Amino acid sequence: MPKTIYLADDHKIFRDALKPLLDRQPDLEVAGEGADGLAAVRDVRRLKPDFVLIDLSMPGLNGIEATRQILAERPEIRVLVLSMHADRRFVTEALKAGAVGYVLKESSFDELIHALQEVRAGRMYLSPSISDLVLKEFVDRVREDEESAYTVLSAREREVLQLLAEGSSTKEMAEKLNVSVKTIETHRVQIKNKLNLNSIAELTKYAIREGLTRLDG
Repeated sequence: MPKTIYLADDHKIFRDALKPLLDRQPDLEVAGEGADGLAAVRDVRRLKPDFVLIDLSMPGLNGIEATRQILAERPEIRVLVLSMHADRRFVTEALKAGAVGYVLKESSFDELIHALQEVRAGRMYLSPSISDLVLKEFVDRVREDEESAYTVLSAREREVLQLLAEGSSTKEMAEKLNVSVKTIETHRVQIKNKLNLNSIAELTKYAIREGLTRLDG
C-alpha cells in the first residue's frame, strides 16, 4: 500500500511541479496540499498522512510552528523540511520541533526520494551541507558547555596528570618534561585544585575517564 504525503508550501508553482513527480513513485501518493501552516495543521489532522513535506517560510503559521503542532497531535507522522534556507538557526529549530529530515530545495528529486526512503526506514536525513551545519552546531555547543580535561586543564597540566596516572614520580616527571621538581609540584597542586580531587587514585580514574591514559598503559 502506498505511503501518503502531505505537501505544504506557499508557492503553488512548486507544489504543481512536485506533486506529479511524487505521484509517479509506485510506493507514494500525495494525499493533500496546502499553502500555509494553518492549513497544513488542519489538513493533516483530517488526512492523517504518513509523511509531511513542509516549507519553513509560510504565511499565517510558519513551518517550524506547524511542525510542532502537527507532531503534538500525531507524533507518528514523519515530517521532512523542504526549504531554501541553509541557515543553521532554521535547521536546529526545525529539528527541535521534531522534523526527521531537512532537504534543501536546490537538491535533486532523487535526493528527496532518498530522504523519504531513509525516514521511512526510521532514520534521519539531512542534505550534506546541512549535516555540516548540524555537526558544527554540536561541536560549538560541546566547546561552550562541556567541561573536560581539555577545557579545565592546561596542556602542561594534562601532561603532568597523564604521567602521574601512569605512575611517574615527581622527579621522573621533571626529567621527562625538562622542568624543575618545584614546577611539577606546582602543577600537581593546580591540578588537584582545578579538579577538586586529592588522591592519586582519584586523579588516575579521572585521567582514564578523560582518555588521557589507559589502564593497560
